[in-house]
This record gives sequence, C-alpha cells and structure tokens, in this order.
Amino acid sequence: MSVSLSARNIAKRYGATVALADASLDVHAGEVLALIGANGSGKSTLSKIINGVVVLDGGQLRLDDQVVEFASPYAAKRMGIATVFQELSLVPQLTVAENIWLTHEPLKRGGLINKQTLRHKTEELLDLFAGTVSSKLEPDTPVGPLPPDEKQIIEILKAISVEPRVLILDEATASLDNRQVQRLFELVTQWKLQGKAIVFVSHRMEEIFQIGDRYSVLRNGTSVGEGVLSGTTRNELVALMVQGATAGNVVARTRPTAEELAARNVQLAVTDLQAAGVHGVTFQLHAGELLGLGGLRGQGQHQLLLAMFGALPSTGELTIDGAPGHFTHPRQAMQRGLALVPGERGSEGLLLRRSILENFLIPSWRDFGFPLRMRKAREVAANMARSLSLKMGGLDDPVSSLSGGNAQKVVIGKWLLRDPHVLMLDDPTKGIDVGAKAEFYKLLARLCDEGKSVLLYSSDDEELIGLCDRVLVMHDGNIRVELAGAALTKSHLVAASLGATQEELV
Repeated sequence: MSVSLSARNIAKRYGATVALADASLDVHAGEVLALIGANGSGKSTLSKIINGVVVLDGGQLRLDDQVVEFASPYAAKRMGIATVFQELSLVPQLTVAENIWLTHEPLKRGGLINKQTLRHKTEELLDLFAGTVSSKLEPDTPVGPLPPDEKQIIEILKAISVEPRVLILDEATASLDNRQVQRLFELVTQWKLQGKAIVFVSHRMEEIFQIGDRYSVLRNGTSVGEGVLSGTTRNELVALMVQGATAGNVVARTRPTAEELAARNVQLAVTDLQAAGVHGVTFQLHAGELLGLGGLRGQGQHQLLLAMFGALPSTGELTIDGAPGHFTHPRQAMQRGLALVPGERGSEGLLLRRSILENFLIPSWRDFGFPLRMRKAREVAANMARSLSLKMGGLDDPVSSLSGGNAQKVVIGKWLLRDPHVLMLDDPTKGIDVGAKAEFYKLLARLCDEGKSVLLYSSDDEELIGLCDRVLVMHDGNIRVELAGAALTKSHLVAASLGATQEELV
C-alpha cells in the first residue's frame, strides 16, 4: 500500500477570524509526521479540512498526486482518511461495538447487521490494547460511564476499523496513561510497516521525538518550519511555535518555605474522606498554597475532587475556614467558595453549541437579577476575557470556535467570576501547548499571591515539580507520599507513583 498526502497553501476564515492563512504539509506511506503548533495555530482546523469536516477557502489538497476536496468526513473516509480528534465523537448511549462500527456495520445478506461478526471484530480490536484497559471493557459495554482513557481508546479503534491509509491522531494521547501511550506507539510502528501515513498532533515533546519521523510547525495559521526530527532539538521547535520562548522557562514559580506555609491559615482540611475509588484521604491546604495531586492516572485523584465538590457520594469531614462543610451537591460547595475546573472541557466544562458569553456566565446568571442585566453581564464577561488574554472573535461566537487552550480559559474564567476561595483543577492543561501553559501558570501564581488556595491534579510530572509548593502522591485511592522542598524530585515522584512509601524515599 502506497499513499501520499499533500496540503498546499491552505486558507480558512471564520468571518474576521483567520484560522489558516498559509498552511502546508506532506506525509507519505510508512512515516509519522508530527504536526506541531501552539493552541490557535490552526492544527485542528487543518486536520478537519483533510478529514472533510471543514471546507477549505483556499489552497489545495492532493492525495496520491491527485487534487481532492472532501465535502464530508464520509467522503474522506471513502478515500482512506480517518481522524482521531481531541474532542471525542462517541455516542454515550451506544455500546463499544456500536460506536466503533457506526455507519459501517458488518451486514448479512438482506442488509441486517451481523451481530456475531460485529462482536468478533470488536473483540479483535479491543485485543490491540489488551492489558492496558479494564477487564470489564467488552463489546456490549455502554460507552457513557467509561473513564476518559477508555473512551479515547474506543475513539482510536473506531478510526482504525475503517482500515485507513492516512491516519490523523489529533491529541490522541492526551487522556491515556503511560502504558496505553506506549501500546499506541507500538501499534503506530506496526501501522508504519503496513504502509500507513500518520499525522501525529501532540503538545508532549517527548512523545513527538519518540514516535515522529519528520515535523511541520504551524504558527498563527501559517507553516513556519519543517524538517527531520532527528536533526532538531526541543528548544528549536518551541522557539518556532511561540516565537522565541524556551521550554525551560515555562514552569517557574518561587515556592514558600515549609515554615512560611505552616504559619498560614488552613483554608481547607480534609479528614478520612471515603468515596468510590477514595480510601480515607486526609490532608490540609493552606491559604495561598498551590498543592499538587500526583500519581499514575486512575489512582483516585478525579474521584477525590468530585467527592470534595459534592458531585460524588462520600463520607468523612471537610472543614473550610474552620467551619464544617461536607457537601452532597455541587451548589453547596459553590456557596462555600469552592470551584472545580474539570479536565474534560468538551463534555464536562462547556456547552459547545452555546456562545462564549453564555459559557462564561453559566454558574453566575443569578448574580445579574431577573430580568437579566445583560449590559452588566457582557461587561463582566468581557473583563474576564481580557484578564485571561482570551483570543476570540467576539463574546457571541460559539465556544466551539476557540482553540483548545482558549476554550480551557473559558472553563477557568467562568469559575473565577465567582471569586472562589479554593480552586480545584482536574488535569487542566491536558492538550494545551507550551505558550498557553505559560499563561496559565502565571494565572495560578497570581491567584495564590491574592490569597486563594489551589488544589491541582496533573498527569504531567514536570508541571507538578516546577509549579507546586507540595505534592501529595496518590496510589490505590489514598495519599501514599507527601513531597516538598528538596524531596520534590522527578525520581521521588515516579517512585511514589509506583508504590514507594514515605520511609523508602528518605
């Protein structure tokens, strides 16, 4: 199988917003092209044009040296092009098998679905990730309740099920743990040997250098560089992405000493918190502290945040500013000054079909009276957009028009409008580029300087090490180790994530 895909001088506008001005790439059979760029640079738009989701305004697509233009994803799929997008396209009410084979189910004579073949083919696909997913993941499992990593794997299998010649992986690793990422890369190596052409979009530099053969960099909708990855460095790529920034200066924050932290008020105290996936968690969060939650993905971090926010049934004690505060509903937590920024912004944090204005004000409409004082609401939302340096066309644009990093700013901004005392964040920088992360880190530092307390779960070890005052490492639903000061190192964090105890790290 031989295939080549070429995009030349691609342009796309949305009103006054230029998504792509002059974007180009080339990818050939048996190679991985890393498509790199800051959030808003146009990577996803270019991917959607190649996949037929978006129609280009200018330029040219060529497949096997023939000019093509796809009017729909179905048209692209018929030509052998499949994409795994950052925002999942699964139908929650359907099963794993039904999602994977939707629109191209194996049929019997007479047009009926061959359920036996459907199940057998689904089992074969699930076997590709055997050992990295739950044993309960079966063809008949409903997709809705699945965790984000398994939903992402179903999305990958859905794309592979059409046996594509060109496969675009748009932030496909963002929700996966290390084992799952390595298994995906093993599969990518096999797919290369089969002659597939693969476009790999990721903000994780270590992954780009591990799996990529060549790179193409987009900045502000324009291609600004391409080459062989073995002949370049991380800092050279980052400089192309964000015009001179270096990776080393992105995560930088001056930590308070242990004595300074101990002298501050305890903003939040959690004692013996128990919930599904959480087994007796106890810790304290001080005023102005940035406290990290670490450990391998799926060790109870997500459930801990939900339980504290009243979104997951729990037992135990919470104390906020010295007063009891165990919550059975998120509104109770909000009233006491807690805010939770979810990691799955598309499904948990935003109403994608609604405007940026509406998304900003979802938790705060009641503050603007009845009838609504729309002029005041727009003024407040506009001020928040400016403070977050939100790159947008206007407040009335759909939030789905924003890049991943800018969309995450809206998720955070809507909670900041409530002026929370404790801000809890569930892996908020997943799928966000280096430049957007730098802005986000400065925002967290500013909030801590203002006296707010931040509880940050991150799947990025470097982020935890470079940003947090302390890190609580979770393992099997409990806090296994607390790391601070000189003990907060990559080796200690990795060891604790794999089950090492506090005593073993001394």
